[in-house]
Amino acid sequence: MTEPIKTDVLIIGAGPCGLFAVFELGLLDMKVHLVDILDKIGGQCAELYPEKPIYDIPGIPYCTGQGLVDDLMKQIKPFGPQFHLQEMVETIEKIGDPLFRVTTDQGKVFECKVVVIAAGGGSFQPKRPPIQGIEAYEGTSVFYAVRKMEQFRGQRVLIVGGGDSALDWTLNLAPVASRLTLLHRRDQFRAAPDSVNKMMALVNEKKIDFVLGQVTSLDGANGQVTKAIVKGNDGASFDVACDAVLPFFGLTMKLGPVSNWGIALKDNEYIPVNTENFESSVPGIFAIGDINWYPGKLKLILSGFHEGALMSQKAHRYVHPDKKLTFQYTTSSTSLQKKLGVA
Repeated sequence: MTEPIKTDVLIIGAGPCGLFAVFELGLLDMKVHLVDILDKIGGQCAELYPEKPIYDIPGIPYCTGQGLVDDLMKQIKPFGPQFHLQEMVETIEKIGDPLFRVTTDQGKVFECKVVVIAAGGGSFQPKRPPIQGIEAYEGTSVFYAVRKMEQFRGQRVLIVGGGDSALDWTLNLAPVASRLTLLHRRDQFRAAPDSVNKMMALVNEKKIDFVLGQVTSLDGANGQVTKAIVKGNDGASFDVACDAVLPFFGLTMKLGPVSNWGIALKDNEYIPVNTENFESSVPGIFAIGDINWYPGKLKLILSGFHEGALMSQKAHRYVHPDKKLTFQYTTSSTSLQKKLGVA
């Protein structure tokens, strides 16, 4: 067997909630390793909307998804967390009290006293629209997420969908694209009313186009789309010239191996936890962020931050059972400030 990597806490998921948990655990002298299936740190914020604005982080009127991740990385730097990317946890085995052996799909083995599942909704993948042959264009001119807006500067962009992502990127890419077309099968949207109003204003000002219908096929060569063939609501077909197509049909969330870890689940989708410390049905295994469930749960980043703070208090009992935990404030505790390098 591979020589195990020993750590106090293993966090599964390196999104904002997992990153902030590193901070809270670090303040209490717990060493952390993180495993994430993605090839980058930041979870959905980095993978799906790195440049999308976020307005509901306390004390930060505005930031982007990537900006939030960057600031969290600066915040946890004093604690030296170790990241293991492009790896998926396959098994969790209890081998002590408390002690877990965790194995990834790459054969890496960890031994830890606490496991924190901060995996969002599990592994996620975009829903592919039912367009025959779309695979040939994916990653070249068909994209399910926007990594860099500059990539689309001067291009003819076709956005397909009627949810928040479709509307948000319509507004964000309108000043960048040479021409932007929003396509939806109906004139009602599953998006914030303010976004819909702003989009319609751009249409009225003839800054973007809005058309009703569904894409039936794509035309192009060597992975580069040149036009989308659309069937209108009246049954007639027409072409939309485009250099890039962005279909936003939502995400398919899958728990994956989580369902095999011996943890009680709700609707085979979420991990039930208590609200005292967000521990799962297995002592020593916690769940924070979108993957957990409890009465009144709100899927907000700020909720995950709160959950991480309370989780850390209970985790300390497992990692340091002989140490008395004294609650301290970073504003007044010299010892905490020394850990942060600001004393």
